Amino acid sequence: MKKSVKVAFLALGASSILLVSACAPVKKTRGNMLKDYQVVQVEEGIDTRSDVIRKLGSPTTVAPFDENVWFYIGQKTEKKGIFAPEVVDERITLVQFDEMGAVRTVMDVDQDRMDIPLSGDKTPTGGLDVTVLQQLLGNLGKFNAPEASATDL
Repeated sequence: MKKSVKVAFLALGASSILLVSACAPVKKTRGNMLKDYQVVQVEEGIDTRSDVIRKLGSPTTVAPFDENVWFYIGQKTEKKGIFAPEVVDERITLVQFDEMGAVRTVMDVDQDRMDIPLSGDKTPTGGLDVTVLQQLLGNLGKFNAPEASATDL
């Protein structure tokens, strides 16, 4: 009887540890989360594009209408259990170059910018609204019989 009580306590302890560890947050880093010491290494007016790539890495994105503006975007998220991920830290660093390719400015983009939520709306498309059953049964009888070829004779 004593042995079964010990086994029960061990099983309870092991399951408790598993349950508690399942509640630990899942942390993820997306993009290029630059550190302060990396950003201060870039010298305005001295460093070129290749120097910036060597010091900071490739940019996350380049401005669509100005190839002299690079963005380094990084985001840290934390997900607890079944809840949606929450943004814990975010940094957007802008590097702007002059016409000669030298760094003009290095700055962090304002964190108080407007957050535009994604829309769940859908754009309707032209055509018929066909159900799954209509799709399955729609091709019945639409196949042509194979024609006899010269090799079949």
